[in-house]
Amino acid sequence: MPPRDDLGQPVPAARPARRVVSLVPSLTESVAVTRPGALAGATIWCTHPGDLDVPRVRGTKNPDLAAIAALKPDLVLANQEENRRVDVERLRAAGIGVWVTVIRTLDEAFASLRRMVTDGLGWPEPPWLAAAERTWREPAPGPRVRAAIPIWRDPWMVVGSATFTGDLAARLGLDNVYADHPERYPHITLDDLAARQPQLIVLPDEPYAFTAADGPEMFPGRRVALVEGRGLTWYGPSLVTARAQLAEQLRDLSGPA
Repeated sequence: MPPRDDLGQPVPAARPARRVVSLVPSLTESVAVTRPGALAGATIWCTHPGDLDVPRVRGTKNPDLAAIAALKPDLVLANQEENRRVDVERLRAAGIGVWVTVIRTLDEAFASLRRMVTDGLGWPEPPWLAAAERTWREPAPGPRVRAAIPIWRDPWMVVGSATFTGDLAARLGLDNVYADHPERYPHITLDDLAARQPQLIVLPDEPYAFTAADGPEMFPGRRVALVEGRGLTWYGPSLVTARAQLAEQLRDLSGPA
């Protein structure tokens, strides 16, 4: 019986996989670092590793299904949140194996990545995975900080409940003031955000590219931390260095203490 992906779907495919198309930036980096010669295609949003040079199959929400099929992959990698069900179903209907991941916490990320690599792709476990687990094993030092994490402006959106980013932030010592919101990425007003009294505003540079000149000015009198979005939102090899990098960026605050 073929192995099942994170949604419990049996995924028949040739293993070990020799040709892989990834529709998720984090998973693209995971494959490229683990076995670069196997990566046959990726989306236009797949930016890491920096020297990535593979055919592009459009975006995560509008992949070019004909181009994917033409690449003759043994397996396509997808994610429940990042990709559309209809695209996964159409690829499977065309006889292409698709492995779908579901990742909403750091622990889920480690388990899902391990299963994807060993069961889905049929490869040995990569060293970076255990290294990332060791990096995040210890609890966050110091007092906890109430924080809001906007991910978009006009309209304003923030990290809400049950997200990988929210769990990662909690591991960094941040208590998300929207963690109790029923939505995962709610639209909010700045008045509502202020009413929740965050001690810190965390502005990542993706998906919205917040910068020192675009974002902090909307939170006068509050501490603001500009952080790398990849470190805060990606799961994969970036987790090995993300904790130290994010901790440093959170210490480099603007605004009053």
